[in-house]
Amino acid sequence: MLPVAGAASNLDFLNPDKPAPKIAKTPKLAYRSLGKTGLKVTSVGFGCMITSDPSVITRAADLGINYFDTARVYQQGNNERMVAAALGAKRKDLILSTKSVSSNKAAVLKDLDTSLTELKTDYVDIWYLHAKDLPSAIHDDMIEAQQIAKQQGKIRFAGMSTHALAKMTEWTVDKKAFDVVLTVYNFTMDPKMDETIAAVAKTGTGVVAMKIMAGGARARRPGEQVDPRTQRDGAMLSALKWVLNKPNIGTTIPSMTDMDQLDENLRAMAEKFAPADEKILTAHLDKIAPYYCRFCGECDGACAKDLQVADTLRILTYAEGYGQFALARERFNELPAHHATSRCGDCTECTVNCPHGVRVSERISRAQELFA
Repeated sequence: MLPVAGAASNLDFLNPDKPAPKIAKTPKLAYRSLGKTGLKVTSVGFGCMITSDPSVITRAADLGINYFDTARVYQQGNNERMVAAALGAKRKDLILSTKSVSSNKAAVLKDLDTSLTELKTDYVDIWYLHAKDLPSAIHDDMIEAQQIAKQQGKIRFAGMSTHALAKMTEWTVDKKAFDVVLTVYNFTMDPKMDETIAAVAKTGTGVVAMKIMAGGARARRPGEQVDPRTQRDGAMLSALKWVLNKPNIGTTIPSMTDMDQLDENLRAMAEKFAPADEKILTAHLDKIAPYYCRFCGECDGACAKDLQVADTLRILTYAEGYGQFALARERFNELPAHHATSRCGDCTECTVNCPHGVRVSERISRAQELFA
């Protein structure tokens, strides 16, 4: 129902009191080369994962954003259909990517065919093997599937997305299988991440940054009831400008759910990262440090109950940061079954010691309370 609900927002004659969307001045667009693909992408792309109003996507394309990212699994398959409707005939002039989370050749090829049908297109520009955080998660037959799809003209470039690029870099560089890598990258992460990204970019692989906002505009303390409209303190704009200020990033895919977010993100292409932005981010990091996982990997295997700590914290962010409870619960239910039955309160002492000060047991307990 999400595409239908979103489409209804365009029927202004059914809601005469609805104010017209704010129309920004013609934005200043910045373009970058995406590795050796030859693609020229706007430095700010559009992450469609949590968008339910297609008019935001349509307006982004009208204003000049030319890279749109979706996935087979987003919104239980409805996101691709909504993106197709929102882009319409503009699709031929845009760069479109989608993803598959499947784990074998037959399944990923089936996902691709479904994606092409839902997106109403003969091909996608980039097709990612999605959420692969260990080399063992990508089998040779999956890479073969991408090559077959290239030969058939169903994709232009092969990609891989990951929340753990540091673990994947050496394997990715040696494998030479991907034209584009999509990775988590934001101001909270260890400076060594810059070296990791540089190593990938040096091979000619295009780098796309996701989760730029470090938890989203709605980031808040557990249980704190805050109207997200009051949270526009500039931190999200500064976070996006921080990433754009870094070398080796081809483009970014911030999530955008409304016209205000779109307008703010467009500003990032025209404004330089300044000392004032640094000050804003320092204050924001102090605020979110106890709650936001920085994807450093230090907690891997540290939980006595064998819980996937980083994955659980990331899923919790979908609910508390993005306001997407249904998405978060769906992802939580994809974790091994013991995540729903284990309780942090059963342990006398937490065996996970986050070097960045995340209150792990408190956060895991919160996820269990919400989703288990």
